[in-house]
Amino acid sequence: MMFIVFTTARCNLNCIYCGGLEESVMPMEITYSLDDLVNFIESDKNPSVAFYGGEPLLNVEFVKKVMDKINAEHFVLQTNGLLLKKLGKDYLKRFSTILVSIDGRKSVTEFYKGRIYDKILENVNWLRKFYEGELIARMVASDKTDIYLDVKHLLGLNLFSRIHWQIDAIWGELRKESFEMWSEKYKLDLGRLINELKEKPEDFFRIVPFAGVLSGLEHGNLLKPPCGSGSESFAITTDGRVVACPVCSELEWNNVGTIYDDPKNLRKVEPVEPCLSCDLFDVCGSRCLFSNREWLWGEWGFKKLCELTRALVNELEKVREELKEKGYDIPLYPPYLNTTEIIP
Repeated sequence: MMFIVFTTARCNLNCIYCGGLEESVMPMEITYSLDDLVNFIESDKNPSVAFYGGEPLLNVEFVKKVMDKINAEHFVLQTNGLLLKKLGKDYLKRFSTILVSIDGRKSVTEFYKGRIYDKILENVNWLRKFYEGELIARMVASDKTDIYLDVKHLLGLNLFSRIHWQIDAIWGELRKESFEMWSEKYKLDLGRLINELKEKPEDFFRIVPFAGVLSGLEHGNLLKPPCGSGSESFAITTDGRVVACPVCSELEWNNVGTIYDDPKNLRKVEPVEPCLSCDLFDVCGSRCLFSNREWLWGEWGFKKLCELTRALVNELEKVREELKEKGYDIPLYPPYLNTTEIIP
């Protein structure tokens, strides 16, 4: 099982598309004992641990203590990349996956995140000299994003083993007119990206949504939802609550227990209709537990995300047939839960 541990609710950035975490959602700092956390996680036979926030490396000593105490099958880190050096080489080498938040080209990244692009690349270049695990550039795709240009830019850096993105929708402010225009361009640029990269399988399969969806189509390995939230993945808040999905810990349906419970007894949270009856459910798996349950943009927003997901799956189904005709074996992805949502 994957346990996503909030090390802090604080962050050292103030990204435009992120509302941040408030005290009403969870305390800024850990309020439970380390031993209680260790006992809870080690009650699982094969635990994996992901560090999350806020910015998890603002509590770097806690990260080290957890890694020293728990014999996890995989360690995963989601970070903005600014504090990587604080953790140090010996600990960083132990991560199976490190995800670094960067939104593509410098102009796009700095519009949303501030003047930190060069610092991120400096730290990632330093990390790349010794780190051999999966290093994922984790984008947020929002109004300024050109998915073709920004993904190609990150590929061209030759720093990241994979690229992933999540569409800025549902949890953000409703932007119906601009999102409608953006989504039409997104579909065109997505098709352009797929058609170009399918001729370069070594790059094509570096794109998490492409690798994951094709794997789901070919092997039927994707969970429902694909990130495993609510069934194989649970998050632990700073006050010791256990939630199905880390992005909405304040919602009642999302709270499934505490670290004082037996992990085997955590309440499972599954997707609900209309996703269950959809012809794409076996691949899409509802895309996202949060968006499946909370229609914050109403029916229009829900259907718009379905439309974008269907466009992605339909394009990749064509590629799948082409690759199979050429005798190309579609690899299994992900081989373990790494906190990527797979479906953007």
